[in-house]
Amino acid sequence: MFEQASCWIDGKIVPAAQASVSVFDHGFLYGDGVFEGVRFYHRKAFRLPLHFKRLRRSAAALQLRIPLSFVELDTAVAETIAASPLDEGYLRIIVTRGVGVLGINPASCPRPGVIVIADQLQMVSEAQRSQGVRAIIASTRRLRPDQLDSRIKSLNYLNAILARIEANVAGVEEAILLNDRGAVAEGTADNLFIVSDGVLLTPPATEGALAGITRQTVLELAAGAGIAAREALLTPYDLYNAEECFLTGTGAKLIPVREIDGRKIAACPGPVYRHLSQAFADLVRRETGG
Repeated sequence: MFEQASCWIDGKIVPAAQASVSVFDHGFLYGDGVFEGVRFYHRKAFRLPLHFKRLRRSAAALQLRIPLSFVELDTAVAETIAASPLDEGYLRIIVTRGVGVLGINPASCPRPGVIVIADQLQMVSEAQRSQGVRAIIASTRRLRPDQLDSRIKSLNYLNAILARIEANVAGVEEAILLNDRGAVAEGTADNLFIVSDGVLLTPPATEGALAGITRQTVLELAAGAGIAAREALLTPYDLYNAEECFLTGTGAKLIPVREIDGRKIAACPGPVYRHLSQAFADLVRRETGG
């Protein structure tokens, strides 16, 4: 299962089959920690400084100290990729609260833990990427920012997991979460875009969406291509009437959506998606030397 994975744990490369953390680590016990997912291409991490910035902000919101500087983390990432047989793959960077006594008090954890994993991650098949995925609108609601801010990329993904279970039961590939006001937030592990009247739209972070790095990259690529794009409050009605719909994320990259709640999207993959998908691939090649 982990034949191609490489792991860096608190300063050392560890064989994947032997990689472990203490059962008293509060990241394991309570989901007390933060993480980032980073793609690497041609053995080079893509936009690592942006991911480190978001990791640092997530940790600050939890009063969690990251015990590495960016230079040290960059070295850890490079060592993890070097230990991997993969030229292209997915990095998971994790900062846990560390080992402490039973009970949720973070003060019992004197030393945060850092883990870097390099492995493969394929969220959909190539056939699904070319033909589009099916989605439902989940009954599970995204928590409000005043309950749990979606900008914190924490180890606790229960909100999204409950929605993904709904997708599994429905026999589709993804679930879309609304917030408590019925506005679209995001997918279970990805941001959402639609095209409506020729304009590219995506929910703002204030509606419960993660401020995704791939999302921001797509908005920048759209601006460079002269494609009108903006953040907008979206409802299920907007999704059902969309000219195009697609998902973005580090794990997802760009994935077209062909159906939501059994309603077919007008164009899948549509012209805006095709243009931005190619522009994203070109950007990756430029920035990683492919």
